[in-house]
Amino acid sequence: MQIGIPTEIKNHEYRVGLTPGSVRELVKAGHQVTVQSNAGVGIGMSDIDYINAGAKIVAGAAEIFAGAEMIVKVKEPQPDECRLLHEGQTLFTYLHLAPDPRQTELLLASGATAIAYETVTAPDHSLPLLAPMSEVAGRLSVQAGAHCLEKAQGGAGVLLGGVPGVAPAKVLVIGGGVVGDNAAAMALGMGADVTVLDCSLPRLRQVDAEYRGRVKCVYSTEDSIEEYALQSDLVIGAVLIPGATAPKLLSRGIINRMKPGSVVVDVAIDQGGCFETSRATTHQEPTYIVDGVVHYCVANMPGVVPRTSTLALNNATLPFVLALADKGVKQALLSDPGLRNGLNIHKGRITYEAVARDLRYDYLPATDALAA
Repeated sequence: MQIGIPTEIKNHEYRVGLTPGSVRELVKAGHQVTVQSNAGVGIGMSDIDYINAGAKIVAGAAEIFAGAEMIVKVKEPQPDECRLLHEGQTLFTYLHLAPDPRQTELLLASGATAIAYETVTAPDHSLPLLAPMSEVAGRLSVQAGAHCLEKAQGGAGVLLGGVPGVAPAKVLVIGGGVVGDNAAAMALGMGADVTVLDCSLPRLRQVDAEYRGRVKCVYSTEDSIEEYALQSDLVIGAVLIPGATAPKLLSRGIINRMKPGSVVVDVAIDQGGCFETSRATTHQEPTYIVDGVVHYCVANMPGVVPRTSTLALNNATLPFVLALADKGVKQALLSDPGLRNGLNIHKGRITYEAVARDLRYDYLPATDALAA
């Protein structure tokens, strides 16, 4: 199979779809890989590194999209990239379609097959291609939040871990999944006073056992979200409904009553955000202030640590890329229900139910779409 790796063009996005090591594995398996020049510079990998791994280097994105049977990326295609896709081609990347009607419209019009990393599932129903970036984003959320609490950033001037004689900051993590678990671990490691809210009692028991009572574990309700948000210096939104628009858990009314200089970090912003006052930002301008509360809502948080993120992502995606290339896209999807759950768009139809529901399109099950 001919596989193409374009340079990412989203604002301050430095990750790359495949590392030279992943390219080497694909070439060894008999596939051809074409990489856009300088695609790996952001992770410290040169064109020579890719050439030595067996890739062909080309100058422009148009050539990548024109010749590839499968495009492997990191972030959702931007409008100009969507217009380069064509029928019979497969796109394998993060998509986050539910809050993005324009991207959805363009992908449907292209006639291409679009497989989303974030909805591929494992046999235990976990999300193996979302997990590595959720780990990175969870840890970064605390790092970013601590920085935003500094006075020069608009924050209250609070040190996350405090010092002897001065209480540490209070950190609220809404959601006890992969993002929330990593955020709690990082915040606790920095000495903060940490509370995790989740609506799953088994998950809360796991978190409580993991941290031996050092993290407060509270059942998530509207009342508990309001109570703990109003007490907190830093609130991290870490909720996820796979493929669907994130629920709004912090209202404008709650934000308005939070402590001046407090910080909210919305890790769910890729899926539309879980705070009513959230809007997507970039690493270039990562924050804004609403009602005295600093908002950090960067839609590609792991992109700021691209080397770590790319290596972690490739560890997870490479087996799936190999399966798609070795078996062919249709056969790989039909033979693996977990990979098939990643199919969001196929030949002008939406094949993921949550996306179809949220964007009000007709839904065609993936098996039916592939059979047709």
